[in-house]
Amino acid sequence: MKICIIGTGNVAVNLEHGFGQKHIRAVMHSSRSLADLPEADCYIYAVADQALRDVASQVHSPKALHVHTSGTMPVTVFGEDKPHAGVLYFFQSFSKEQLIEDWSPIPVFIEGRSIDDIAAVYTLAQTFTNRIFECSQAERERLHVAGVFANNFVNLMYCMAGDLLRGTSIPFEVLLPLIDQTAAKVHTLPPHEAQTGPAKRNDRAVMAHHVSLLSDDERAVYELLSRLILNSRDE
Repeated sequence: MKICIIGTGNVAVNLEHGFGQKHIRAVMHSSRSLADLPEADCYIYAVADQALRDVASQVHSPKALHVHTSGTMPVTVFGEDKPHAGVLYFFQSFSKEQLIEDWSPIPVFIEGRSIDDIAAVYTLAQTFTNRIFECSQAERERLHVAGVFANNFVNLMYCMAGDLLRGTSIPFEVLLPLIDQTAAKVHTLPPHEAQTGPAKRNDRAVMAHHVSLLSDDERAVYELLSRLILNSRDE
């Protein structure tokens, strides 16, 4: 099968690397120069959501399988001129600087226009991992939002924690054992049971002191999250 990855960003580079690990040649092609797009049996669109519809409309290959990697876009983003279409959504954060070497733990969520398309996308997914789940767009959208909370927002908390230590003699690295232990706990405990801290204990004195140390934006975040933890105690 001739595979062409459209895009040159984080996902595209990792996919090309992943195919290469299995000795499968996948050509990576920029979405900005589609006039010289090579012929392929499968086109994998690894482009930004807002660009996907426009990029797909410029690719004319009705016999090929067209697959996007978005967590939120529907399979119908591919027009009627692309009867064979699907979704290959890897639930992972990608970067060019740290390529994925072991894909086996990474779950991938697939969808297809027909039974045959689902089977074809499944075969693609098996190149990388056996953790393959067929799910609807609605389920995939909820998963994507869950990922924002579990990954992007958590990383923002790391940034805020680092900012709080700025100007002190304490390096960010002292937080790493705590971060690692917190992440490890949810492998064996439900997150609600793993929750600790002053809000979980309803320690109002400690929370009030913390608030006095924070800027306005930090205080707003602290108070909102503490209120959510307090409310969860009653569930």
